[in-house]
Amino acid sequence: MTPYMERVGDARDLVLGYVDALNAVDEATRATIPSLERLADVLDLVRSRQILSRSGRIGAYSYTVHGAGCRFVSDNGTEVDVDFAADGSEIFDLWRLRWYGLSLPEPLDVTDQDLRTAVRSLQPLLTEVRPGWFSVAS
Repeated sequence: MTPYMERVGDARDLVLGYVDALNAVDEATRATIPSLERLADVLDLVRSRQILSRSGRIGAYSYTVHGAGCRFVSDNGTEVDVDFAADGSEIFDLWRLRWYGLSLPEPLDVTDQDLRTAVRSLQPLLTEVRPGWFSVAS
């Protein structure tokens, strides 16, 4: 395997790890707050100030709501930062993928170009919803 293919393979593993981590956050959040229909509803709960504050803990994750999204940090320090589109779908960009990789217990630093190649190789699992922003196909 060439070093390039190895780097893209690492980037692909990182992207798939992010998707798995995002699914784990979603499951943990719904288990803790059964009224949630989707992860984006966390924003509504914070904005209504009824159930959640801007930051706190949900299950095994600490969270911080920001702008159009939320950052979740697991007990081992792994960060999953996600934004939400107008329709409530979960979206992420290369920066969020890199940040996830750097926060892993064994940090993985990949280039944006390798991430871009990896994301393209994962279509149709991932969809580019706008330039540089991706979502997991439903």
